[in-house]
Amino acid sequence: MAGEVQQRLENKLREAFSPDVLVVTDESAQHTEHASAPDGGQSHFHVEISAAALTGLSRVERQRAIHKILAEELAGPVHALRMTVK
Repeated sequence: MAGEVQQRLENKLREAFSPDVLVVTDESAQHTEHASAPDGGQSHFHVEISAAALTGLSRVERQRAIHKILAEELAGPVHALRMTVK
C-alpha cells in the first residue's frame, strides 16, 4: 500500500501531466542508515513518467516542470527525488 506522501506525488503528477506511464516508488528503505533519514520513511522516491506534455522539452526543462508541480513536497517531506522521464 502506498504511503500518504507517495500518493500525493502520484496524484499531482497525474493531474498535471496526464501521463501514459507513471510509477512512483518509495526508495526510503534503501536510505534508513542515513543520519537525515526520518522515522517512517517516505523521504526518497523514484518517479518514472512518460507523458505527451513533457515531449519536446529538454532534460532540464522536464525536471523543472516536475519539480514545480512537486514543490510543496520537495520543500517538506521529500528529501530526494530520482526521475526517469521518457
